[in-house]
Amino acid sequence: MHVKKGDKVKVISGKDRGKEGTILEVSPAQERVLVEGINMVKKHAKPSQENPQGGILNQEAPIHASNVMPIDPKSGEPTRVGYEVRDGKKVRIAKKSGEAIDK
Repeated sequence: MHVKKGDKVKVISGKDRGKEGTILEVSPAQERVLVEGINMVKKHAKPSQENPQGGILNQEAPIHASNVMPIDPKSGEPTRVGYEVRDGKKVRIAKKSGEAIDK
């Protein structure tokens, strides 16, 4: 998968196109990612121990990984991802600048 938890990404398609956020969770089996503040949905919650009031909650829903692009650390623009072996480790690099995305 071209993105990891903690990456800063930009949404390139869908209702939240153009928005940026940080990846909170990655599901490689379903090819989906959970991005902070993106694809907000309303969830109707019954009263429980944690939420005694119940009611309607706003929360993020997963979106397909192909709809997000990592942000280039140098230019701040969305970029495609390449892979290189540097110092004996495989690292992700930004195609636009050649900078390593992994720190």
